[in-house]
Amino acid sequence: MNKQFKKALPQWVATVGVLSLVLVLATACTDAKKTEQGATKEAGQKIKATTTIGMISDIVGKVGGAHVEVTGIMKSGVDPHLYKASQGDMRKLDKADIIFYNGLHLEGKMQDILEKIGKQKPVIPVSKNIAQNQLRAASPEMGSEYDPHIWFDVQNWMSAVETVRDELSALDAAHAEDYKANAEAYLAELRELDDYTREQIASIPKAQRVLVTAHDAFGYFGDAYQIQVRGLQGMSTESEAGSQDVTKLRDYLVEHKIKAIFVESSVPRKAIDAVIQGAAQQSHTIQVGGELYSDAMGEEGTEDGTYIGMVKHNVNTIIRALK
Repeated sequence: MNKQFKKALPQWVATVGVLSLVLVLATACTDAKKTEQGATKEAGQKIKATTTIGMISDIVGKVGGAHVEVTGIMKSGVDPHLYKASQGDMRKLDKADIIFYNGLHLEGKMQDILEKIGKQKPVIPVSKNIAQNQLRAASPEMGSEYDPHIWFDVQNWMSAVETVRDELSALDAAHAEDYKANAEAYLAELRELDDYTREQIASIPKAQRVLVTAHDAFGYFGDAYQIQVRGLQGMSTESEAGSQDVTKLRDYLVEHKIKAIFVESSVPRKAIDAVIQGAAQQSHTIQVGGELYSDAMGEEGTEDGTYIGMVKHNVNTIIRALK
């Protein structure tokens, strides 16, 4: 063997060894990255979905089924108009693979946070595919041109279900058929709910079909199911009702002989009580027709803690008070 070649051989072997080691490490890192990115499918881990309001948590849980772990931020009785994200909420948002929120400025104090996070991961407003001609104009204080309370028209909420289905399918194509099947089953239930609501509200005599509530959250409900709606406050609860608001609503109730007014689970009833007392001073008795769920559902684990249960509770409460 050539003496010069023998002398260079150890250095060549060492170089090849280093290159081989680099190649092995690079391959291992690439495989690890692939494994991390594909963990949801390959290791059977669930997609982590974080949601804002309970109604959206309910959709994501129904559509996602066994493949999605849902973490909701706002619990029963929480007003989303006034809600500020805590450090714990920020951790939930940070850990999420996908985030669903209502949009249309419902989560007004979280809007900037959600938009920033949306540059790093999917952050989806469930209202995004509702046609503009199906959206109601907002009152000036909302900070948005559209009323955000879209869930009170069940057909709008069916659009939200389809949006969640499509976004989960795009993120996790391996389970797209399951998301489609889950969504179809839930949409069938919502069609029945829409029919039930329409029939029940139509059974109230037209002259008595007036829904008076703490704030103007039920506009979509009124438009969809042919019931007149009036709220003491505007669409947002960010500012309290003033004495003029109380006086104006009191006079309306007395003039039209309205016999019932409704409180809301997520809105203090102090101003409503002032309306009732004011009407009594004018010899007109107004009853509290019951408590409605507006911006939040009932307690988790109860029937009222589901979207369908919440809507049925509201419909049945309205029927008992107004028929």
